[in-house]
Amino acid sequence: MSQHLLWKAGVIAGFLLLSPPLQADDLARRQAELKSLQSQIAKQQSALKDTSKQREKLLGLLKEDEQAIANVAKAMAITQANLKAVDGKLDGLKSRSKTLNAQKATQQETLSKQLASAYLAGNHDYTKMLLSQQNPATIERMLAYYQYLNNARIKAINELKQTMDELRQNHAQQLDEQEKLSQLAIEQQAQVKKLESEQAQRQATLKELQKTLSSRGAELEQLQIEEASLKRVLEQAVKAVKASPKLIGLGNQRGKLNWPTKGRLSEAFGNTRSGQIKWKGVLLSAPEGQSINAIADGKVIYADWLKGFGMVLVLDHGQGYMSLYGHAQALLKSPGDTVNSGETIALVGRSGGQTQPGLYFEIRHKGQAVDPANYCRR
Repeated sequence: MSQHLLWKAGVIAGFLLLSPPLQADDLARRQAELKSLQSQIAKQQSALKDTSKQREKLLGLLKEDEQAIANVAKAMAITQANLKAVDGKLDGLKSRSKTLNAQKATQQETLSKQLASAYLAGNHDYTKMLLSQQNPATIERMLAYYQYLNNARIKAINELKQTMDELRQNHAQQLDEQEKLSQLAIEQQAQVKKLESEQAQRQATLKELQKTLSSRGAELEQLQIEEASLKRVLEQAVKAVKASPKLIGLGNQRGKLNWPTKGRLSEAFGNTRSGQIKWKGVLLSAPEGQSINAIADGKVIYADWLKGFGMVLVLDHGQGYMSLYGHAQALLKSPGDTVNSGETIALVGRSGGQTQPGLYFEIRHKGQAVDPANYCRR
């Protein structure tokens, strides 16, 4: 719009210079029109500048909102893992308790039989036995037998005592783990409320941001800025990373890799995004909070918020291969971490200003984006 006004103002100014002398009132009218147009142009240019500043401020707020969401989501993931671990430990303790109770019943029965046998055998005066005229060999056998019975009873009593002690410890541990479970459940409920609050704040920010991108031109301009920003970040990450001989790249794994998450392909590689900008990766629609897994062994070379892509994690796979995971709700790994194929590295989200949850996924070789469908199983 401002270009059109500039053109129109230029035409009028040229007309005033080249046209023959006009009546004073006509000239005044045209001069007034020119001045009015120049005023409009100045206002529009100022408005565009103000809109750009407002957009940058809103992007800053969006970054803060989405980082806050990422922190809460990561804490929730850790809490969930702890809940699972404590629950598993509690199940193990209950199973051990069941085994110990069965063992206790068996030991009590064995000891009971031994005590009954001792009672039926009656009391024996070992002194009388030694002074009697019985065969010494017989006496020796009897003494050995009674000693064996005594040792067996002592052993049975000690084993039962150990079982009872372990049962008491097991019960105490169960109470302790149940307390941990209750505290973790309370913590999780608080985290859910905080997450809902942060998501509401993000939605309000996003609504205002979308107002500044109402025109197609503004949207295209923003996409170009975001694409350039991503390229710059990846170049810096590549320069900073040190080659690892353990990472063998993805060249031999074409068509063999698993997709990083289960979802529907909503945007394919090479599709037109806006104007001349095309998709450099794919967009997978998936439930928020779902696990995002590493497609192959790698090393984290970037894990942070990036304009237009939200929470982004980049893995180096060696031999010039990288994979990128964007729009995450939370990143579970940090720069420098090594990850194994299939390991959970992030959670599906809608960061970067997305309205629907999903994963933006790229594979690059020597800086150039390649179609992920050529590497991941169809």
